[in-house]
Amino acid sequence: MKIAIYPGTFDPITNGHIDVIERSSLIFDKVVVAVLEKSNNKKLVFDNKERLDLVNQSIADFTNVHAEVFDELLIKYAKFKDASIIIRGLRAISDFEYEFQMALMNRSLDSNISTVFLMPHQKYIHISSSLVKEVIALGGDISTYVPKHVQLLLEKKYS
Repeated sequence: MKIAIYPGTFDPITNGHIDVIERSSLIFDKVVVAVLEKSNNKKLVFDNKERLDLVNQSIADFTNVHAEVFDELLIKYAKFKDASIIIRGLRAISDFEYEFQMALMNRSLDSNISTVFLMPHQKYIHISSSLVKEVIALGGDISTYVPKHVQLLLEKKYS
């Protein structure tokens, strides 16, 4: 059984994330959407429970996908889940250098776990969680970037 981990903060989950999850679910037997408990680099808008709930609502239709929160070195977590694949999304060339370094580090920590890069559909390529939060904070329409349940919670947070 090929198990893949799709890690991220998902603050919030976007249609681009969901596109990558959907395509991953067609490639791998099981996909674990791993919601990072905390981030050293980002100030999170949603707490762990909110982010996990938003992800769970977004993946409800995928039978071989589930989500959980994790807070440890990704390679350790992947081993614990018996995953052999880490999925990473690439939106633009600017993502590549960071993701490439991460993939090489993960490979050096455990050569049995591979990183697979997937690009979202071109209609989602410009979307990021950070941009979605910026647009909603400034009163913009985010309805084409996130599922409705995410939009409603973001509107509540930023009202």
